Amino acid sequence: MEKIASFQVNHTKMTRGIFVSRVDNFGEITLTTFDLRMKTPNREPVLDNPALHTIEHLGATFLRSYKDWAKRTVYFGPMGCRTGFYAIFEGKLSSAEIQPLIVEMYRFIAAFKGKISGATAEECGNYQEQNLDMAKYEAAHYLQVIENPKEENLSYPE
Repeated sequence: MEKIASFQVNHTKMTRGIFVSRVDNFGEITLTTFDLRMKTPNREPVLDNPALHTIEHLGATFLRSYKDWAKRTVYFGPMGCRTGFYAIFEGKLSSAEIQPLIVEMYRFIAAFKGKISGATAEECGNYQEQNLDMAKYEAAHYLQVIENPKEENLSYPE
C-alpha cells in the first residue's frame, strides 16, 4: 500500500504556517492543496471542535464569496488531527502566492461579528456546535505567524 504524502512530512520538525501539501494534475486542470497549519503538531493543544467548526463555516464562506478566488476555490475543511485546515485551489500555486489571501481570510475570522453563515438546522448537520469567540482567538493566534512568515512557515521541514 502506498504511503500518503502528508504522512511522509516529519511532524516533529513542523511549525505553524502555510505549506503546499501537494499539486495534482487532472488532464489540463491543476489543483494545489495547502496545509494551513494553525497548531504545532504534537506540541501545542489542538483546536477544539466548536472553534474548528466555526472557522470552517467562516473560512468557506469567505473563500466562496471572494471575487478573485471564489471560482478557484475547490475545498476548505479541517484536518482530522485538528491542527489546521486544508484548502484546495485551482492552479499551480506557491505558499507565498496564497499567503495574502489566507491572511485576509483569517483577519476576517478574527474580526467577525454577527451570525455565522450556515449555522442553522436546515444548513448544517451539527449547527449548535459553534464557538465564535474561540474561533476568533485561534484565528488571531495563527495570524501572529502568517502575517510575517519566515521560510520555516512557508516550506515543509526537510
